[in-house]
Amino acid sequence: MPRPYELDALLQADSPLARESAWKAFVATYSRLLIHTARALDSDYDRAMDAYAYLLEQLARDDFRRLRAYTPDNRSKFTTWLVVVARRICVDRLRVRYGRTTGAGSVRRRLADLLTDELDPATTPVPDSPTTNPESKLRTRELRDALTAALARLAPRDRLLLKLRYEDDLPAREIGQLMHFPTPFHVYRRLNALLEDLKTTLQKRGIDGSDA
Repeated sequence: MPRPYELDALLQADSPLARESAWKAFVATYSRLLIHTARALDSDYDRAMDAYAYLLEQLARDDFRRLRAYTPDNRSKFTTWLVVVARRICVDRLRVRYGRTTGAGSVRRRLADLLTDELDPATTPVPDSPTTNPESKLRTRELRDALTAALARLAPRDRLLLKLRYEDDLPAREIGQLMHFPTPFHVYRRLNALLEDLKTTLQKRGIDGSDA
């Protein structure tokens, strides 16, 4: 899947005038999507528009550095990638202004906690607890290393799905809209299938109720 025309024209512009014209065309094409992303994080109109203006500033920064990072992928659309990038910019801006939310966390940690609870809640060590003994810490580290390897083998679309759900905490309805699932049910069904696959992978590596 090639880069969208508007993005391609912007990144290949060879003069300030051509670049300015291409940037205006890009903004005109994707403004609605970017505004929607900003408003999804803050329903106040004025604050959302401030976030939108900040978004444009960051996307244009350093000769469109963030946009140049896009790599076409047949399994996901540019608009999906753009929403993820825009949301991350907005969230980072909120964290700078108001502090990191207590619910924020990495995909790997969230999945490690979830999967070990499913494998055997009674024997699962509490991650990073000051009272966890060295053996339990080693098991937890082994679990996360195995999970990192398992995540790396997933398709980019599946990794994006896990990130949106377990790092960005998006509801299934919003994920479905961003990633073009027919219904929230299809989001949950794919998530459940991925969790089962990850759990099976961990068990094959010897991480089960007696190890985790």
